Amino acid sequence: MNAQVSQKENLFYRLLLALVIVAIAAAPRIAPHPWNFTPVGAMALFSGAVIKDRRLAFSFPLLALFAGDLFVGFYKLSVMLLVYASFLLSVSIGRLLKNRRTVLRIGGATLLGSVQFFLITNFGVWWLLNSYPKTGAGLGACYFAGLPLFWNTLAGDAFYATLFFGAFALAERFVPILREPSPATIR
Repeated sequence: MNAQVSQKENLFYRLLLALVIVAIAAAPRIAPHPWNFTPVGAMALFSGAVIKDRRLAFSFPLLALFAGDLFVGFYKLSVMLLVYASFLLSVSIGRLLKNRRTVLRIGGATLLGSVQFFLITNFGVWWLLNSYPKTGAGLGACYFAGLPLFWNTLAGDAFYATLFFGAFALAERFVPILREPSPATIR
């Protein structure tokens, strides 16, 4: 019985720490920053990788994104839906990490999250806005114009993923109640 209470406490404190990190991550989005150098992509990956409850893992980053949009402003709904869907995809990529979080896997997931965000959102800008001709050349021009933003997205995702996953790993290491229970203790 005591082991089960301990396991429940462990899950609670791990979830609480993850939610605090995600909530703190939402704040820099409304502060002045270089274009696309935000914590949102890394927050979505982190949420998917660390928060076990699927509903919370997917909804909390969306709520944080929406809260940020309340401050920075809304944009065309169809593009906004693509941006939100892209971050849901990043949560799904993070879910693939689960308990197999290594520097290499987190780095790969971060790169994948940045690339899919770039591809999806730039395609959406080309398709849904009248900024570029609806031709292959127009799509190419849209992607080319978005390259500087891609590098900022990748840099921001890498920076914040390092911060979030690193902080969580340090907390797991130095705060015993936050350590992932070993399979032998779960019954």
